[in-house]
Amino acid sequence: MSGMEIASYLMAVVYVVSFLAMSAILAKEAGRPVWLFGKGREKQTLPALLFRLAFIGAVLWPLWLVAFGNPVTGDPLAAALDGPWFDVLGHLLVVIGACIALLSQRYMGTSWRIGAAEGEQGAIVDSGPFAVSRNPVFVGQALLFIGLFIVLPSLVQVALTLALLLAIRLQVAIEERVLAASLGQPYLAYKARVRRWLGVSGGAIGEAA
Repeated sequence: MSGMEIASYLMAVVYVVSFLAMSAILAKEAGRPVWLFGKGREKQTLPALLFRLAFIGAVLWPLWLVAFGNPVTGDPLAAALDGPWFDVLGHLLVVIGACIALLSQRYMGTSWRIGAAEGEQGAIVDSGPFAVSRNPVFVGQALLFIGLFIVLPSLVQVALTLALLLAIRLQVAIEERVLAASLGQPYLAYKARVRRWLGVSGGAIGEAA
C-alpha cells in the first residue's frame, strides 16, 4: 500500500472508532441507550446487517490486501483506477466525509440515535449541518466509502461501498416513516424545507421526500 492508501485506511479506522466512542458519550449525555436497531415496529435487520458488513469490511479488507493480496486475479477496477491522482481524490473524499459525519453526529447531541423506533426519537435538530441536509451523517459516510473505493479500487471494495449505500437508502426510508409518526407536523415541516441529501426547497441536490 502507498502512503496515501495507508493514510486513507487509517482515517477510516479513526472514523469508525470515533463513531463508536462518540455514540457512547452521547448515550451517557442523554441518559438512555441510543442503539435502536432492535426496537420498534419497523424491521431494520437488513440495513443493520449491511452497515455492519460495510464498516467491518472497510477495516478488515485493506489488512487482507496487505497480508494476502487481492484474491480476484486481474481485478479490472484495481487497474482502471490506479494512479496518484486517484489516490489524492479518494483521500480528500475520505477526510471530508469523515469530518462531515463526525461533526454532524456531535451536533445532534442528545438527539443522536442509531436506528429508529417510535417514541424513542429525540428532538428535531434542524440547524447547523441539518439546515442543509436531513441526513448529513449518512452523506459523510457515503463520501468516505466512495473515497475509500477510489483509493483502494477493487471488486470487494465496490461491493462494500454498494452495501453501505443500500443500507443508507433503506434506513433513511425507515427513519422518515418513524419520525413522521413520532414527531408529526414539526418534522413534516422540516422535511418540506430541507432536502433528504443536500439543499433546501427551491434549489437543491437530492430528493425532497
